[in-house]
Amino acid sequence: MGNRLSGKVAIVTGGSSGIGAATCRLFAEEGAKGVVIADINEDLGGEVADQIRKQGGDAFYIFLDVSEEQQWIDTVTATVERYGRLDVTVNNAGMSTWESRKNVEDTTLEIWNRMHAVNVTGVFLGTKYSIPEMRKVGGGSIINISSIYGIVGSKGGTSYHSAKGGVRTFTKATAIQYATENIRSNSIHPGFADTGMTAELHAQPDEHARRISQTPIGRMGTPEDMAWGCLYLASDESSFVTGVELPIDGGMTAQ
Repeated sequence: MGNRLSGKVAIVTGGSSGIGAATCRLFAEEGAKGVVIADINEDLGGEVADQIRKQGGDAFYIFLDVSEEQQWIDTVTATVERYGRLDVTVNNAGMSTWESRKNVEDTTLEIWNRMHAVNVTGVFLGTKYSIPEMRKVGGGSIINISSIYGIVGSKGGTSYHSAKGGVRTFTKATAIQYATENIRSNSIHPGFADTGMTAELHAQPDEHARRISQTPIGRMGTPEDMAWGCLYLASDESSFVTGVELPIDGGMTAQ
């Protein structure tokens, strides 16, 4: 085990699978005092917590629908009651469906609202209720998982682009507002990656191969690729980094 996060306590939303689970495990391996796996999937979330504890770390699972304000209040309260502090929040929970990949005219209001409730409101609430606890310990790091589609456009994906673009600029606004309190806010922008959220999409004929062909580095990203970025932004190594958008995309946005 390393010590890059020694003494730090982190909440990771969407922590039961994919990028979130990889981040939880890596944080624990790097000496985090405590890792809170916040997710709607109780079975998988509990498994991740068990894995961490078996490896000598400290973690617990809590049910969290990120679009629900009271559940956020309860999650932060439970974290501080158990560990005495909060240093890092990774707003990773998100959603993407085929319906969210449609153009403006074909996007329903229902899909639009759901995309924003999870992908944007969840980030807002996580940030809002983390800041007071981070202030108490002299600072903290908020890491928001956006997407390359929060930076560039595409032929579809209206509601997804809007939501992830909102995360990007919300992150920058937060960074400026709280910089003097040593509360940092940065966004990570994954490229095409194999995660639970993309499994349905990548099951479509030729979609997986098409995405690899569009990625200059010539492979799909992994949850671990994104977790390493989260680790850097959570650690004191990035103490002078705030308001940054970090693409981890195999060169996609460099084209």
